[in-house]
This record gives sequence, structure tokens and C-alpha cells, in this order.
Amino acid sequence: MKNIWTCIILVMLFPPVYKEQEKKEVLSTPLPVAGNLFIITTDGFRWQEVFTGADPALINSSKYTPDTSTIKMLYWAENPEERRKKLLPFFWNVIAQKGQVFGNRGYQNKVDVANLYSISYPGYNELFTGNTDMYISSNKKRNNPNINVLEYLDSRPSFAGKVAAFSSWDVFPYILNTKRNNLPVNSGYNNIEEGTTYQQLINTVQQEVIYDKKPTRYDQLTFLTAKEYLQQHNPRVLYLGLGETDEFAHEGRYDLYLQQASQVDRMIAELWHWVQTTPGYKDNTTFIITTDHGRGSKASNWTAHGEFISGSSQTWFAVIGPGIKPAGEIKSNEQQYIQQMAQTIAHLLGEEFSITAASPVSLH
Repeated sequence: MKNIWTCIILVMLFPPVYKEQEKKEVLSTPLPVAGNLFIITTDGFRWQEVFTGADPALINSSKYTPDTSTIKMLYWAENPEERRKKLLPFFWNVIAQKGQVFGNRGYQNKVDVANLYSISYPGYNELFTGNTDMYISSNKKRNNPNINVLEYLDSRPSFAGKVAAFSSWDVFPYILNTKRNNLPVNSGYNNIEEGTTYQQLINTVQQEVIYDKKPTRYDQLTFLTAKEYLQQHNPRVLYLGLGETDEFAHEGRYDLYLQQASQVDRMIAELWHWVQTTPGYKDNTTFIITTDHGRGSKASNWTAHGEFISGSSQTWFAVIGPGIKPAGEIKSNEQQYIQQMAQTIAHLLGEEFSITAASPVSLH
């Protein structure tokens, strides 16, 4: 009951911002279609670090960065463009050179979530269903009533059995509602029982080596599990949901938050290298990289996010793949929303996700 009243109050105070999507727009330039699509998210990673690198106030704070000198040796430079390359070298040396990057609010290039809450479940619901749902207002493990684009694709003849999702956070089977659609979703510390010897080794590490199991699995284990599945089953659509950036931020460990972001960059680089050296995927695979919400924009509130914390709705995304023009960092004044991602996913694969009223993102 409390959540219902909260929803009503929020709708009255903050009406939905995404009104232009009530009616579908027809793109003047269709999105380029690829044979495969990978969607990669790193939970709660701020646009500030993506575009300007390490935050000067936070990297110099002994409260949030206990070993300031070492972390500054790794990630600090006076120039923001140099800082961001030190933190995310693959992102800025490859993705930004060959693809498109959106969300630098320094140029008034804005990307936001459209949901009211700016927390994870509502953010991922928005990303995969193309709709905001005022009744999805928490991170509780409740099956999502909304149809998502992954299960829609899996229902299409050309994608049936070729869609898979892997996430560190153990709530994804509920977000994607595997009870309804039987999508292959591996989340948290769940094992993949039928697998290679290498997968069995990963299972052993998960079950016998890691004793303090939290709702979010180590991202490295999620990545290794996803990559092994990729090599064995060759899906056309793969979702990789990484979560430790958000975990370390909530713990107030800016040093570990930066280190994990850098690790995510290396994972994406390894995945891209595999794609570009594998027949069937080479020059035939698009990557979408984004996040589910922002965080507080100040040193006093960066560890948190939510409807009443300024900066929490502010996000970003990047796209790279065949037919994507190498426009790099987009610096034009424009507004886009994570709500547009579900339709974007469909269009990049030559499909139409009619359940959402949102149009795809506008690429350059």
C-alpha cells in the first residue's frame, strides 16, 4: 500500500518526462541491421566518469579513496580527456573512434531514464520493455508483467533459441520473467549444469570457493560464464549485465568503483576481439553499451541514487557495429531516453517491437 501511495504522489509531482514518445516517430534514416547484437550494461556507472574520468573531489578523498596515491597513478591526469582514456582505454580508443557515444551533458547531449524511481529494477524494465511502469517501484523479486524485447525476439523464427542473458545481479530472472518465457537467463551464483569442463570449473569456483555469496555475483564469473556459453552455443542476441560498479559505489569505495569500471572496459575489449576474430560474428555484430540509472552528482551523495537524489536519472550509451557511422562523441544538444533502447534493439536486428510506443534512438 505504501508503494501505491508513493507512486500516486510521484506521478502528481513529477509527470512522466517522455511525452514525445506517446506517438511513434518514423525515422528518416533506418538503423543499420546486423546479424547479431550484444547488449552490455554496467550497473549505476555515472556519465561523469564516462566522459571526464576520475572525479577530482572523490579521487582525492581519503574517505572514498583510501590509497589515493596509487589510484591517482592509475587513473589521474589533469586533462579530462586524458583521464577518461586512462580509465576506459578501449571505450575511448576504439568504441568512440568507430562508433557513437551519447550522454555528455557538458555539451547538453542528454540521456536519461524515463521512469520515476532511478533504481535498478525500474531501469532494466524500461530498457528491455520500452515502457515505464509506475507499479515497478522497488528492487523486490517479483515477476515482471511486461513483455520484454528479448522474449519477443526469442519468439521470432529467426531468433528462436538464439537469445541468452547473463547477469551478476540475481533479480534478472524476475525482471525478464523466465517463469513466463523460459528464456535462458543465468544470474547470481546459479550454475549452468550442462556445459564444458571449463564451465564445470566455473561452477566449482562459484559453489565451493566463494562462501560469502551476495545478491550480485562477481562480474568476472558472469563474464566467463557468458563467454563460454557464447563459444559453445553461438547466440545471435546476448545480454551481459554487470553489477559491481554499483555495489562498490554503494559501499563508498570510489577506488574499487574505478577499478571495476576499468575491468569492465577490459571485458568489453576481450568480447569485441572475440567477435572480430570469429566467423559469423566478425563485421556482423553490433554492441550497445549502457547503464540502468545514474547516481548522485555531488561528492556528498554519489554513493546513492533514487527519485529524490539529483543526477540519478542521468545516463549514457554507446553503439558500435557494422553500418554505424564513426561519429564518435556526440556533442549536439539533444535528449534521448533509455526507454528507447528496446525498440532500438529490435530495429538493429531488422525487427519491430510493437509493444512499446517509444521510437528507437536517433543515431548520427
